[in-house]
Amino acid sequence: MARKNGIKKIDASIFDPEANAFELPLLPVRDAIVFPQFMSPLIVARERSIRAIDAAQTGDKRALAFTQRDNSVQDPTQNDLYDIGTEITIGRHMHLPDGTSSVFVEGIRRVRLLEVIESDNYLRARVVPVQETYDENLTTEALRRAVLALFEKITQLNPHLPEDSYVTAMNTETSGRLADFVGTSLNVDVSKRQALLEASDTTVRLQHVSILLAKELDVLELQSKIHNKVQEEVDKSQREYYLREQMRAIQTELGEVDPQMREVSDLREKIEAAGMPAETREKAQHELDRLAQMPGSAPEVAVIRTFLDVLVSLPWTQATTDNLDIATAAKVLDDQHYGLQKVKERILEQIAVRKLAGEKMRAPILCFVGPPGTGKTSMGRSIAQALGRKFVRVSLGGVHDEAEIRGHRRTYIGAMPGRILQTMRRAGSINPVFMLDEVDKIGADFRGDPSAALLEALDPEQNYAFSDHYLEVAYDLSKVMFITTANILDPVPPALRDRMEVIEFPGYIEEEKLAIARQFLVPKLKSEHGLGAQPKFSDASIRGLIREYTYEAGVRNLERELANICRKVARLTAEEKRVPQTVGAESLFKYLGPQKFYFGAAEESDQIGVATGVAVSEAGGDTMAVEVTLMRGKGNLVLTGQLGEVMQESAQAALSYARAHSKELGLKDNFDKLDIHIHVPEGAIPKDGPSAGITMATALISALSRRPVNKLVAMTGEITLRGRVLPIGGLRDKILAAHRAGLKKMLIPKKNKKDMVDVPKKIQREMKFIFVERMDQVLPVALAHRRGAHPIAPASRPIPPA
Repeated sequence: MARKNGIKKIDASIFDPEANAFELPLLPVRDAIVFPQFMSPLIVARERSIRAIDAAQTGDKRALAFTQRDNSVQDPTQNDLYDIGTEITIGRHMHLPDGTSSVFVEGIRRVRLLEVIESDNYLRARVVPVQETYDENLTTEALRRAVLALFEKITQLNPHLPEDSYVTAMNTETSGRLADFVGTSLNVDVSKRQALLEASDTTVRLQHVSILLAKELDVLELQSKIHNKVQEEVDKSQREYYLREQMRAIQTELGEVDPQMREVSDLREKIEAAGMPAETREKAQHELDRLAQMPGSAPEVAVIRTFLDVLVSLPWTQATTDNLDIATAAKVLDDQHYGLQKVKERILEQIAVRKLAGEKMRAPILCFVGPPGTGKTSMGRSIAQALGRKFVRVSLGGVHDEAEIRGHRRTYIGAMPGRILQTMRRAGSINPVFMLDEVDKIGADFRGDPSAALLEALDPEQNYAFSDHYLEVAYDLSKVMFITTANILDPVPPALRDRMEVIEFPGYIEEEKLAIARQFLVPKLKSEHGLGAQPKFSDASIRGLIREYTYEAGVRNLERELANICRKVARLTAEEKRVPQTVGAESLFKYLGPQKFYFGAAEESDQIGVATGVAVSEAGGDTMAVEVTLMRGKGNLVLTGQLGEVMQESAQAALSYARAHSKELGLKDNFDKLDIHIHVPEGAIPKDGPSAGITMATALISALSRRPVNKLVAMTGEITLRGRVLPIGGLRDKILAAHRAGLKKMLIPKKNKKDMVDVPKKIQREMKFIFVERMDQVLPVALAHRRGAHPIAPASRPIPPA
């Protein structure tokens, strides 16, 4: 070895295969590295390897050990072996009963593989020795000390290393031998050990070993930290267990009962008394046995105890006795709600069938649909009172998680039953009136669809064995009377809607609101505000509140405005000031300020191009003027007033009808020179629907023919291109709006005549209703007669069928 400019240079003759090459039996090794100067045990299983050992023992007991790159190769070739291996001496050799051999070998020196040779059914190899380079300097000494310091710590932390390993390492003569000894002692990958074997430079080898020791030390320190933490927990648990056992023994000697055993005994009594089905009782007993065998500190104790508490607190057989007196039930319903005859009749029919059929009849699933404030929720409470059952309610508005209905599985921390079982637990009976409020406001997202979970609960064919994820046993809901409520049915899925009997809650008419206010709201609010008989509310004042200060289908805002007046009167009473005897219509401004709403009213005079229609919304019906004006132009049709697509199409159909029948209607054929503008006032409010078709046609023909529209006539109906008048919906509310506006006549599609049964008799007497099938029956009534105007008479020929 020579030096030049301070850089080590290895003589190439060291690796000259012609000078130093020799040949010995080859022993391919898997998952092991043999280092020079160290003993290593090997298990030999392949026949060729055993023959190679035998061949070595017949000679000078020398062989070659090269590690395989891939352990799965059964018959390795030169490419399957690492280039650097070890010349070894064969020591003790034993044949094992399973056909393998155990052999102890001692490494001699590093060698480089030149060639693998097949010989007599075993492998031989030609190799050349690898000359190691030694350079004992300050760097090497520093690395040696660092390796020894790290190895000392590893020896203390690793229980698998002998205690004298560090002493042996300190006594190694050379740095290279120290690196090989540490490489032999460490439990690292074969590839990392092979890298140590291939490092002929002592300094490089020490650097490799130092890196391996640092990584191993980090792992061992973390492992020791984890082990210590776990051991502390184990010791704590063992100490608690030992102390509890001592306490139990002391309590036994003193005749005292262990609290946990007392709890188990109480739960066992509750399970026996709960009247559970056989399957559920068996499940409860199994969980109770598990609880009795667990120590009090076990994590599952709280989970099992909560589960058993839920089981024993649910009603399994407890039921209330139904009130089957129809007269008493009818009186309860009438005392608490005005009107709503369809709902009351349905409940009384249910009581009658139950009285005759007993338990044979299934509990109904009702769905109350109507605008807010129409008494849906309070009707459910009244039904429960009429039947003598308990009433429970769950609001489903904004529920997005399916687990809210079915519960979470007990594997989750803090798991609880779903809302249905929690509410049944609160009810305490198996046959309550169960109201699911706001079923149309359920949402669905990535957590599931709650409405799908309701399908089982609201199906009489399935709910006798309702499955909750938390309970994991069947629960009988077949005796529950479910009532759902919704403002609109559109968001309710069809499958859920199909399981329910829909009962509509229409908006209250003015007369009904007046009666509700006098019979229910005023007495209730006087009592709540501490008022006596005074003040009295006149009918005119209540009508004024209904028309000018509220705009709703129900009575909630009416109740708020009445409460507002009661508060002001209560303040006057508390201040000992003069209290009015009667609240009249003229005093509403004093208490509530200026008028808030303006209901539709009849036009003051007959006008050209202005027809009165009627519309319906969630707040009830109202009149709606349709205005038409003509301008010189190019035949354009302009529609304003936030009209929806259907309403725009109705306007186009009305125009097409007028153009197609212009000769019969006495209109000039100059549509291409006119721009027609149709406007529906209150443009901030969106409007849609086909029921304004004949109203638009009437206003349009009025503008074109210059004949005014009768101010006292309202109309509703869909128009076709042939002039047919088709039926519409919401007739009751529309008629009430027309009556409130002071209109005397109303044109209605003939096919809606059947809906007149819902219109109060008083209004039928005070208004004249004309049922029409064709547009030429509408115009003679709607258009006022004007001297010199073209007569519009009903067509003599029938309109062909649709």
